[in-house]
Amino acid sequence: MKKRWLKLAEPMLERISRRLANKLILLFTSMIILVVSSLTYISYRMLQRESVDNSIASTSNNLLLVGRNLESYLSGIEQLSLPQISYDEFNYALLHESEDYSSRMYVEDYLKNLYFSRNDLESVYLYVIKEQKYYYVTKENYNITVRVSAHPPITGLPWYKRALASPYNRSYQSFADRTPAPVSGNNVDYPVNPDKVFMGYHRLIRSIVSREPQAVLSLYLNSSVTGEIMKDIPFSSGEHLMYISPDDEPYVVDDKTFYRESREAGLTGLLTPEQKGRVTWTGKGQKYLVIYDISQKEGWKLVKPIPYTQIYEAATTTRTLSVAIGLLFLIVSVVLVSVISNRITDPLKHLSLQMKRFSSGDFDAQAAVAGKDEIAYLSRHFNKMVEKTNELINERYKMKIVEKNAVLKALEAEINPHFLYNALQAISTKALKNHNDDIVEMVDNLALTLRYCISGKDVVQAREELRHIGRYLALQQARFGSRMQVVYDWEEGLMDLRIPKLSIQTLVENCIKHALEKVSSTVTITIEAHVTDTHSIISVLDNGPGIRAERLEQVMASLEVQWEDRGPDTDEENGMESIGLKNLNTRLKLLYGEQAGLVIHSREQGTQMEMRLPRGGSHV
Repeated sequence: MKKRWLKLAEPMLERISRRLANKLILLFTSMIILVVSSLTYISYRMLQRESVDNSIASTSNNLLLVGRNLESYLSGIEQLSLPQISYDEFNYALLHESEDYSSRMYVEDYLKNLYFSRNDLESVYLYVIKEQKYYYVTKENYNITVRVSAHPPITGLPWYKRALASPYNRSYQSFADRTPAPVSGNNVDYPVNPDKVFMGYHRLIRSIVSREPQAVLSLYLNSSVTGEIMKDIPFSSGEHLMYISPDDEPYVVDDKTFYRESREAGLTGLLTPEQKGRVTWTGKGQKYLVIYDISQKEGWKLVKPIPYTQIYEAATTTRTLSVAIGLLFLIVSVVLVSVISNRITDPLKHLSLQMKRFSSGDFDAQAAVAGKDEIAYLSRHFNKMVEKTNELINERYKMKIVEKNAVLKALEAEINPHFLYNALQAISTKALKNHNDDIVEMVDNLALTLRYCISGKDVVQAREELRHIGRYLALQQARFGSRMQVVYDWEEGLMDLRIPKLSIQTLVENCIKHALEKVSSTVTITIEAHVTDTHSIISVLDNGPGIRAERLEQVMASLEVQWEDRGPDTDEENGMESIGLKNLNTRLKLLYGEQAGLVIHSREQGTQMEMRLPRGGSHV
């Protein structure tokens, strides 16, 4: 049978090989089949890899962005849970709310304001531990009211135990995979609808004196928050999305059954920082690419499992389409091989016409792109060049608009301080007409202080700074009265010394904050200046309570930290009150060199802050 087939094929092959055109067609057909097959296979493999890389890159970026938004949202809730008013007043109201009507109104007003402050609060509870009751903010007939109801002890509730053990005095409560807990004397939770709430945030409020738990503020956040934040994550059929707490408790899951199965299969244990945000996991015969983001602050996990079949779907479709296109191209190329050569010049003629339009200033020129040859390459890049030119023109136009807006903003910033200064002058005139001389003096000092602060100078003469300090202390005198005594010991030869603006005020403010505000006795502030062999020294002394040795070491260490080396949490670690000293120390070194800076001495009775300026140096 095989020999018979070869005998029949030999005459056919001999007939084809007699004609050069047939040989060329056979050759080109073989080459096209080889090229199309190779390109289809290579492109399929590359598309597979590129699909995985694109899924990883795009999903990782989206998860990182959304994770940061969720972390920022939780930080905002934590700030919201802290009393926005004086903490001691709030504690006093909690202690006396059962017997004092004004204290109860104080608490109710605070809860109402808290409820009105955000639109993502489903309900607000305030449980008073001593009274075993809670305040509840509710919306009834379009009116916001505060109800009070008795409630059994909450000591057995899991979220209360977590808040009690937390160093941050707070805990979270999940409703994503909630199973009803048995009701007992100390295990009765609030009547919250889990279908409307995705998270409960509980803040433990302790007594300032005894640090004992006094109340629990519970904020229940409605589910609209997750939809608003999670909308930035593309989500297709077959994919899943989970938001998991550091202790692997779910807070947002699109499929509860999938979450339970994945947790039982050990997926959550694989989500560690060592995996670099992605891991391959197989569950119930389905292979998933699991991409996740772990927040740096607390370790919340945002997880998105994607089936590999879905990732490869585009590559498979492209492969099928490539095979179909290849076959069609093979048929068409065999038929039109003689026609194509005659039409090679047509794209060149069209490209030349579009180039002529572009050179005459018509930036809408667009060359038709056909095929993948050199002419198509030139046409495609010509179109990109035209597109890039239009983009540059549009960017230049937008830059002009931004520049004009910046000028307008600068004019507004210049007008507003002068408006405030003029308003103060009007108040002063009004007070003068009513013979309120003390108010006139205070307003005039405040107006002159404002004018001095908004002046464009960064370095001033010492006499100007001293005049400003006199006005500043006159305003403080109205606050502290005779408890504040000021002594000047300034050498006359240093009156023309050029120093940073508001530098002495920074040192005086620290004396007021750490001396006058902490004692009830009279405090004397001494402002002096003298000259040594190497430095001009300006010092501000007070006879108030000194700075603790360990705190002084922290402040001095923070002054040595270079401004560009400071981390985002440096100010929180060292205390916000030393920011002014850090800024002043940095300004001195920038203006006068490394020999300039601040030196702080403290003892049991008094603190001395010295501003050292090298003699003969000049500011930058």
